[in-house]
Amino acid sequence: MPPPAHPPGLRRPPLPSSPTLPTLQTALGVRMSNLTLDDATLECLEARLGVRFEDRTLLAQALVHRSIVNEADLADADSNERLEFLGDAALGLVAAQLLFKRYPDRSEGRLTHARASLVNLTTLGEIGEELGLGDFVQLGRGEDLSGGRSRASVLGRAFEAVLGAVYLDQGLEVLRELLGPILIRELNRYGWEGPAKDYKSQLQEKLQATQGATPAYVLVSVQGPDHDRLFTMAVQADDQVLASGQGSSKQRAEQAAARAALAELDEGEGTTDVPAAD
Repeated sequence: MPPPAHPPGLRRPPLPSSPTLPTLQTALGVRMSNLTLDDATLECLEARLGVRFEDRTLLAQALVHRSIVNEADLADADSNERLEFLGDAALGLVAAQLLFKRYPDRSEGRLTHARASLVNLTTLGEIGEELGLGDFVQLGRGEDLSGGRSRASVLGRAFEAVLGAVYLDQGLEVLRELLGPILIRELNRYGWEGPAKDYKSQLQEKLQATQGATPAYVLVSVQGPDHDRLFTMAVQADDQVLASGQGSSKQRAEQAAARAALAELDEGEGTTDVPAAD
């Protein structure tokens, strides 16, 4: 059966209600202490992707983070890392082809720079968050408790693994149809430079150097429908709120909050070294 057309944007149909999910083995044949990867759950992710899998075990494996391997008594090869490896290569090829055809007058150096901005973990983590991969990824207890479901590296690598699964199950053309609108949107959003500077890292370094404190981010509110959400995040240190920010994903809202906090701190120090937003 051919996959459905790629939906506009990254829409997120609601997950099946948890009490109605049967207690089943996952598609890998292993019981995991996460959202059960039964057919209803995987169908929901397929709807978000706009792809219907012939072999859902590939999609299920793409969601198995290495942190759960020992806890679930899995082999190393049962994690999503092999699919991530394949998805990374396939993503690079699709991005390179898109840029080559879309910008015939750009030099090799500029094309390489643009591809790097499209395939870095910051960009991929934001895409993974917008797809809601944190709802599905199978994590070990420690990784889950430490915030792995919203961590850019976890979501970005899970997205690469999902791309690898799509490539194996549906082929390069379907993968290109899936990625094309997403990559073009990212180019339109950020241009050739990729995502803005990592203000969260800057803020953490500054606070640790000046106060010995570590910033923490708190969700204040979520507004709008599933396909057009606006998140508000606050950043605090030592129980003191430093600033807040908004964005279309938690990660973007956290970056906005961190940037605002840097501006407040620099103003208090009489400096102006926080670059203006693009």
